[in-house]
Amino acid sequence: MENTRFEGKTVSDAVMNAAMELGIPSSELEYEVVDEGNKGFLGIFNVKPAVIEIIKKESLLDITTDYLNELFDAMGVKTECQIKFDEENNFMDINLSGDDMGILIGKRGQTLDSLQYLISLFVNKNSENYVKVQLDTENYRERRKKTLENLAHNIAYKVKRTRRSVSLEPMNPYERRIIHSALQNDRYVCTKSEGEDPYRKVVIMLKRNDRNHERRN
Repeated sequence: MENTRFEGKTVSDAVMNAAMELGIPSSELEYEVVDEGNKGFLGIFNVKPAVIEIIKKESLLDITTDYLNELFDAMGVKTECQIKFDEENNFMDINLSGDDMGILIGKRGQTLDSLQYLISLFVNKNSENYVKVQLDTENYRERRKKTLENLAHNIAYKVKRTRRSVSLEPMNPYERRIIHSALQNDRYVCTKSEGEDPYRKVVIMLKRNDRNHERRN
């Protein structure tokens, strides 16, 4: 936090001076009274101004930036963080860049997902409203999304051809939603999730009507 002292003839005057200089409504200021001042004798002798110390709160963006710097320093990874915070929609987009980003992505993005979860906990601990956090690097999220969509369509084709259901490898909720979304408008196959996290997976199968048609034939 940044502390700044302001003076005035009275505490109220000091608060007003602080509000004008900082451009913040006086009702939103947090402050501590350092010295209530002294009007002195006849307002001439031993006059002391009132002194307040403004406690200026750091923004969520600032404290998140500090947290990320400390986090990656502790991990021994040199990275640059670009943070965009949409306050209206409570969405924080964090993009990392550097030479060793593969370490932060991990196998199938597991390390990146774990970091995103950790950062989300920190952000929401310091926010009055829930903030959705997305952590990305080297456009991994978009590349992974396209890979999963291609996988979904390829497996759907296999299911139609063999008329047998296929279970995919366990995925996190975000990746399962990508599979479900990719095939939600398919006329011949449907999807469902089975199992418990972290082993929960998507099953791609023929739609019931198509299976009934197969039995009749």
